[in-house]
Amino acid sequence: MNFSELEERDGLRWSALIWPWSRLEATRSVIPFAAMYTPLKNLQNMPPLLRYEPVNCKTCTTLLNPYCRIDPNQKIWMCPFCSGRNPIPPQYSEIAQNNLPAEQIFTTVEYMLPRPMAPPPAFVFVLDTCVSDAELRVAKESLMKAISLVPPETIVALVSFGKNVNVHVLGFTDSVKSYVLRGDKDYTSQNIKDLLNLGIIGSQAVQGGQSVAVQGATRFLQPISECEFMFTSVLEDLDKDPWPVKQNQRPKRCNYTALSVAVALLESSYQGYGARVVALLGGPPTQDPGKVVKLELGDTLRSHADIERDYAPFYRKAVKAFDTIATRAVNAGHTIDVFSCSLDQVGLYEMRSCVDRTGGYFVTSEAFSHPMFKKSFEMFFKSNAEGKLNMGFQGSMEIHCSREIKIAGVIGPVASMNKSGNNVSQEVEYGIGGTNTWRLCSLDPSTTLSAYFEVVNQHSSAFREGQYRYVQFVTKYQHADGTYRCRVSTNAGLWTEGSNINQVRSSIDQEAAAVLVARLSVWKTENEEAFDILRWLDRKLIHMCSRFATFGETKEAFSLPVNLSLYPQFMFNLRRSQFLQVFNYSPDETAYYRSYLNRENTENALLMIQPTLISYNMSSPPAPALLDVSSIKPDSILLLDTFFYVIVFCGERIAQWRKAGYHEDPQYAALKALLEAPKDDAASIIEERFPYSRYIEADEKGSQARFLLAKLNPSISYNNEEQVGQQSLIYTDDASLQVFMDALKEQAQQSVQNS
Repeated sequence: MNFSELEERDGLRWSALIWPWSRLEATRSVIPFAAMYTPLKNLQNMPPLLRYEPVNCKTCTTLLNPYCRIDPNQKIWMCPFCSGRNPIPPQYSEIAQNNLPAEQIFTTVEYMLPRPMAPPPAFVFVLDTCVSDAELRVAKESLMKAISLVPPETIVALVSFGKNVNVHVLGFTDSVKSYVLRGDKDYTSQNIKDLLNLGIIGSQAVQGGQSVAVQGATRFLQPISECEFMFTSVLEDLDKDPWPVKQNQRPKRCNYTALSVAVALLESSYQGYGARVVALLGGPPTQDPGKVVKLELGDTLRSHADIERDYAPFYRKAVKAFDTIATRAVNAGHTIDVFSCSLDQVGLYEMRSCVDRTGGYFVTSEAFSHPMFKKSFEMFFKSNAEGKLNMGFQGSMEIHCSREIKIAGVIGPVASMNKSGNNVSQEVEYGIGGTNTWRLCSLDPSTTLSAYFEVVNQHSSAFREGQYRYVQFVTKYQHADGTYRCRVSTNAGLWTEGSNINQVRSSIDQEAAAVLVARLSVWKTENEEAFDILRWLDRKLIHMCSRFATFGETKEAFSLPVNLSLYPQFMFNLRRSQFLQVFNYSPDETAYYRSYLNRENTENALLMIQPTLISYNMSSPPAPALLDVSSIKPDSILLLDTFFYVIVFCGERIAQWRKAGYHEDPQYAALKALLEAPKDDAASIIEERFPYSRYIEADEKGSQARFLLAKLNPSISYNNEEQVGQQSLIYTDDASLQVFMDALKEQAQQSVQNS
């Protein structure tokens, strides 16, 4: 069964296609019954846009879909979700079995809703000026490049900050002007509106496709076509923050106030329309509110251990402060993106709710001049073939499901809209639950959400062979061209009796299941105190194996079906990954990694959990290699792709030949080709990826080799060094995959015997 083909049809990947009929049997199956859903995925066989309003059921509000039964004679259609009977609207009067509308043929359709056009999207750029002159120059060049990439009708504003916040005037002026607000003061939203003399956008928001912001807001928010000269002039005149910085202190930064001002600017003038706050940060906030570290350089930024032991004095207050900004942005439907360019942390961990709840992006790099920032920033503003931004705004997603199941929650870049119903689980909650509708302040073709469900049908209920369950995803959003769209994906899945384990087992998608469990693990780690996540994962894996594996009298007789054979390996790598292991990772790095795990599609998320490894040598073409230390050979080159960084690793002999310059001799053309092949492949991988992956070149026994070794299975370590001679080894106490699998087989067999 090719699960990728199913994904290309509807943007859906289910953990299992066939579910046990009863709640009891579903609980015993261990794996979460859930889906990875990409609302705006570019699908292969989707019909053209439907330019009319969708037809909904009068009882349960689900939309017309291929699983509805049509009775042309009585002019009614029957809803598969609630069995309600609905009249066929007049516009469908010609409907018949040989003349069906698109929504009765395709499981995924997209409507262009007949509504007035929305104004062009707005971007408020927030620039940190507490950086070196060279870094500030590069940041300003990137901003000028950004406004040259987006459509000319796009609305922009500029806010710069250091010790204080400067809101720059872009309209109705012949000279450079700005409003200055104190950076150490906690302004309310109303305070900011009063100080900047901001009005509320009126009902006549659009004239000729252009936004009309009232009164004071037009001084700050202007279309690029009208303010490009002024925007450029402001940037050219913008200097490093003039406030003096003592030698042993950090600059005074007011990150919180700058973001608060930017959000207030959009709240007052762009409420309900697509907009983003794009922050370029060069260091941590050092002023209240939002402060994460003292001014003194001797005061180091908090670590995971400090936060866990409550030794981070500013942590709780900063989190609370940034949460208020996130709530305001969500209520207005606006997004916050953070581009962090610093060798030190900048407080991403405290401000993660601003990004994750609003559907924004984290991008981290060492400096504004680093290719990771420059390339990512350029890709962020890349337009599609139609010349429009490749993103949607002001979205919402509603899930409908048949009465045998309830919605447990969603994990991803969403926020709850607090709309409950009979299809919402009251007992089980995963991620953002307690609702059947979520806000997506922004989304793009890669945004992927995890929807978790609970089977509520009782074991004693009657079961009908061939009965289906139904789930419908309804995503409404503002397209970058100003039109309003509604994409509807409807899925039907088979039920089976709990005793029919083979049917459930054969329908499991191990890749989707692994990512769904990984997201659930991260959510539990962040939201449940004193939770032993590794023990929980191990218990789940043991129960899954005892349920679906086949056993014999010996451990060697243990086997899993082909579609589950790699699942234990995924869990082994997840246990060792940066998503659950925080040792040697800063809180900012953890926030960055987890943010992408919770928003990328199944393929990319699985790549983060279990990277791919390709081996290159002179005797054979490139081929996949085991993610194991034994794959390191002195005469081969390895290419490791972890999504976040790509490594080209030369074996010891190859590295010696390269250092000796043999590849520059024409008679060793084969060596030159071998050295170039993985670099070319790495470049092609990085070029298409957002965020731009870090590129690392490493040699065996070199300092950069640690990035590769950290991801390899330690089948050869110092514990068995004497058995392998000169073979590369890993100095670690971690158990190898073989030891892990032996323990798993033993525990699973014991679980079966004790049950």
